[in-house]
Parts: sequence; C-alpha cells; structure tokens
Amino acid sequence: MKKVNWLMLFLVCGGWSTGCLAQSNFQQCTAAFIDSKMVVNEYSPTGKCTLPLTSTGELSVQTVELSPTSTKALDKIVFRVAIRDKDTKTLFMYSSDEYRQIPLRNVLTKCQQGDHIVLLTVDKQYSLPHNEILVR
Repeated sequence: MKKVNWLMLFLVCGGWSTGCLAQSNFQQCTAAFIDSKMVVNEYSPTGKCTLPLTSTGELSVQTVELSPTSTKALDKIVFRVAIRDKDTKTLFMYSSDEYRQIPLRNVLTKCQQGDHIVLLTVDKQYSLPHNEILVR
C-alpha cells in the first residue's frame, strides 16, 4: 500500500509539473510605445526603432493586436530597462526595478547618441522582437 501511495504521488506531481512546463513561450506579441505611439516604424522583421536624444513621454511595453492594416495597443506589461553603450557594446541595467511605464527623459539622461535602450520582458509569454531602441 505504501508503494502505491508513493507511485500515485509521483504520477500526480509529474503530471502537474509537465502541464506547467508545457505552456507555450512567447505567444503574445508586444511592442514599445512612447505615450500612445509605437516606437518601431513597422512591426515586421525589418522594422527599426530609433528615438532622438531629446524625446519625451512615457515609455511602456504593451501587448498588441496585429492586423494587415493596423497595430492596436492593448495592455501594459512589466518590463526592465538596460542600456547598451555605443562604444564598448557593454550592456548595463538602468535599474533593477520593474516598470509598466517610465518617463523616457529619466532613461535618456543616462544615454548618449549611439547608445541603445534595451527593453527586457520579465515573463516568457511575451514576445518583444523590437527590443532595442537606437538613441540618435
């Protein structure tokens, strides 16, 4: 009887963990936004993200609904911010904090022209293909 209980516990725990691990990663499309404007010029493999050093507004990452004719922002998600140095290509964390939105000026004060703002999702369910923004 003791062996049967252990076997049942093993099977239940194994089934539960397999179900949790089987969840698909990177299923929800997201994009970076300044206020209500998407940063990437087009949501495609060739899309580019650039911002002038003088930009202002609230930086956020939002889930998007994509169609052939438009992209609609849905919900803000949690993200982190890093900066890639233009000269050394070193990536450093802007802060260890997580954000739903952040004033862009706060991030740009730590940037120079040629740096990249790198946005990091904190949940594997979100795909953020245009995660680097060139500061020009």
